Amino acid sequence: MGAQIHQPAPDFELYDVEGRRHRLRDYRGRIVVVDFWSAECPISRDYDPYFSEFAERFAAHGVVVLAVDSNTYEDEGVFHEAVRTRNLSFPVLRDKGNQVADLYGAETTPHVFVVDREGLLRYRGHVDDRSWQQKHPTTDYLEQVVRALLAGEEPPVTERPPFGCTINRAWDL
Repeated sequence: MGAQIHQPAPDFELYDVEGRRHRLRDYRGRIVVVDFWSAECPISRDYDPYFSEFAERFAAHGVVVLAVDSNTYEDEGVFHEAVRTRNLSFPVLRDKGNQVADLYGAETTPHVFVVDREGLLRYRGHVDDRSWQQKHPTTDYLEQVVRALLAGEEPPVTERPPFGCTINRAWDL
């Protein structure tokens, strides 16, 4: 089931490619967008420019984007190369064993979770209304949620089905 809306977001401690530690609790007082990300998923890759622009645009407002790679079978070399070459403006954290993805109930890349300044989960789901049939978004759920939280308002939407590549988890046989 994973993390629930209006409940404390599960804390985590993960490391980026430079070995810097990132703990969700260290971002208390800021709005945090947790984006489950993949080095190999073409949909996740297509959203990279969106998230880089979003992170830069909202940074001055106290919004942080943290990407989390939970795909068990992604090669470390592919992971590091993708982070190095994609010109990302946000940290990408490695979730080996997909423990954080399991805590949150993340299903796809991307699958976003928005945590408010008090550490409560306020949104989970898709970035916007793109789909296999609709290639260009008409509604940006993530921006609506973040703008509402910045204004001290309730988000207009709290959950949308995620869209993207399935997170590859380890199988215990």
